[in-house]
Amino acid sequence: QVQLVESGGGSVQAGESLRLSCAVSGYTRTACSWGMSWFRQIPGKERERELVSSIDSGGSTRYADSVKGRFTISQDNAKNTLYLQMISLKPEDTAIYYCRMRCNFGRGLQSFWGQGTQVTVSS
Repeated sequence: QVQLVESGGGSVQAGESLRLSCAVSGYTRTACSWGMSWFRQIPGKERERELVSSIDSGGSTRYADSVKGRFTISQDNAKNTLYLQMISLKPEDTAIYYCRMRCNFGRGLQSFWGQGTQVTVSS
């Protein structure tokens, strides 16, 4: 069973940095070669998850315009861990951050999510 566990969230002041981690287990590279992503859910908008950043199996990365130049996604395949380095944090970055992995075990493409980690940025 694919499991994702986020960590690294916290409460910081504007301008500070955080690094989020997403530890993944129970997956196979052949079934889960669809890349990984970070999403965030802003308080009061529980039905919306914004795509923050993604990295594909080839290492290509994409970012939401709102975080370009401030956030960096990376992965350590040896540690089965996805990271999101966040610098110059702003109050509008306050959200619950989730990582997502997509896999196809023969029953169609499925999305697997972690439990989320809270990031709070105060001005």
